[in-house]
Formats: sequence, C-alpha cells, structure tokens
Amino acid sequence: MNPPILAELSHFGLLEFSGEDAQSFLNGQLSCDVGGLSPWQAQYGSYSTPQGRMLASFLLLRAADTYYMQLPRSLCEPIRKRIAMFILRSKVKAADVSDVWILFGIAGTNAAQAIKKKIGQVPPAPMEIATTGTVFILKLDATRFQLIVAADHAPQISNALADETTLASHAAWDLLDIRAGVPFITPETQEQFVPQMTNLDLIGGVSFSKGCYPGQEIVARMHYRGKLKQRMYLARIDAADPPHAGDKVFSSTLGEQAAGTIVNAAPAPEGGYDALAVLQIKSVAIGDAHWKSLAGPLLQFKQLPYEVPSA
Repeated sequence: MNPPILAELSHFGLLEFSGEDAQSFLNGQLSCDVGGLSPWQAQYGSYSTPQGRMLASFLLLRAADTYYMQLPRSLCEPIRKRIAMFILRSKVKAADVSDVWILFGIAGTNAAQAIKKKIGQVPPAPMEIATTGTVFILKLDATRFQLIVAADHAPQISNALADETTLASHAAWDLLDIRAGVPFITPETQEQFVPQMTNLDLIGGVSFSKGCYPGQEIVARMHYRGKLKQRMYLARIDAADPPHAGDKVFSSTLGEQAAGTIVNAAPAPEGGYDALAVLQIKSVAIGDAHWKSLAGPLLQFKQLPYEVPSA
C-alpha cells in the first residue's frame, strides 16, 4: 500500500481574526454562518462585493475564540486590508500570519495512522480540529488532513512525518481539492462569480438563514428565485499546455461568446489536467464545452463527490 503524500502548502496563507467582536464582525462580512461555527471546527466560505461577486473563497478555522482564514497567499494582504476597512469601532484585530504558521497537507489511506503515530491526535470527524498547542490538525475527510504548524516547530513535524509519507508538490494537493469540488478564487477570477456558481452552497459555504453581509441580497435572490444559469463542474482536459484560472471555455450553444471559465486546474497523474470550471448548465447538459476556443480540447466531465443541481 502506498504511503500518504505530504505537501507543503506554501501557496496558501492565513489571516487571523481575534478580539471579543471577531465572531459577530465576521458573521456580518462572510457568506458562511460564522455564528454557528463551534470552537475547533472549520467551514468553507466566501467574501464578496456588494454586488455578490466573490473576492475570495476560503477555509475558515475556529481555534477557541480566534479565527483563521486560509486562502491563496496572493490574496491574503489585499483581503486583510479590505476587511480591515470595515472594522471601525469593533473590537477585532485582523492580521496576516502567513509567516507565523506553516501549512501542510497529508492525504492517503494511511494518513490518519501516520498523523496519530507521529503527532498523537486525529480529529474524530470531518471539518473538526485537534491541537497539540503548536499544531492544529484539521480532518477534511477520511483520507485528507491539513496541519497548521507553528513556524519554529515545522521542521520537527516535517522530519517526523518523513518516514511515514512521500513528499509531493502543492499541485498534487491542488488536484485533491479539485477532485473534491472545493474552489479557490485567485486574482484571475476575482469578481467573476457569485458563490453558488462555484458550488459553495453545496459544501456548506453559504448560509441563507443568517443576517446581512456584502452581496447577501443578490446571493439570496439567486437561491430563492432559481435564476442560476451556471454551476461549477469537474472536467478532464487532454492538452499539452496547462489550463489556467481565468481561461475561457466555449460551447456551440453560445458561439463566439464564452460559456464559462476555468476556476482551478492541476496536472493529473494519468496525463492531461483536471479542472473545475464554471459553465452554462445547458452547455454541460449536451456535453459541449471546449477549452480556449470552439476548436480547443473538449472538456470531459467527471463526477463530483456531491450532486450538482441540473437547474
């Protein structure tokens, strides 16, 4: 049996939100139900413009009464600055702690066994967190875990896991996120999608019962009036060159007008690339979607681990 992979996730960073008003403040800024997030749990979410267009998608972790937002490192400081503009008199501190913590991903059939052997703790359920004080262990699902490690302790953890794992690039971890149907907005795709277009509502990243937040009216209208024409899909692209976030997808249903956009992509071990793409639902229904042009490689659709509504 192959050992689990261990990848350093240096392309992600962390924002830290602390203070007695952190929960209520974040609940008024983000699409997810921060008020319902218990200590030592995590959830997906998004941060949008007042027009409902996503500036970022993220993984939000609650450690006691401190919140950590994991998102692409390239977005950490711009998002921190924007969110901080709205703190005003709230008792909240927002800090970019990307250099304070080191992120690792560990995945495979024996991932839990390796973590328990070398670190001593494994969370009992998905989206729950265990901690040793210098390490947060987040269980994403049965075979995927993230480690958030204090920077000065990271070499010790990495060395301890070295004989239990196989080192992998962050692209290998990105592939797992893609196949799990978890999107991450990047600078190339900011302000292009409302949360439901990227299926965040299907993975617990959108609350339709909490109070207002930027873009909430648009997000709620799409949910209750059923006007969503695009969703995110998993597809294989057989191509020599890599697809990139922001690349357009075309379909005969729309001619020269783009039918969708690549959200994330990563090389697949069997060749080609796997990608998450937001596409016109009608284009997917007829299986007609091509990368970069109508003459480009056909997107071969694959099953996501959750059901995507057909309309």
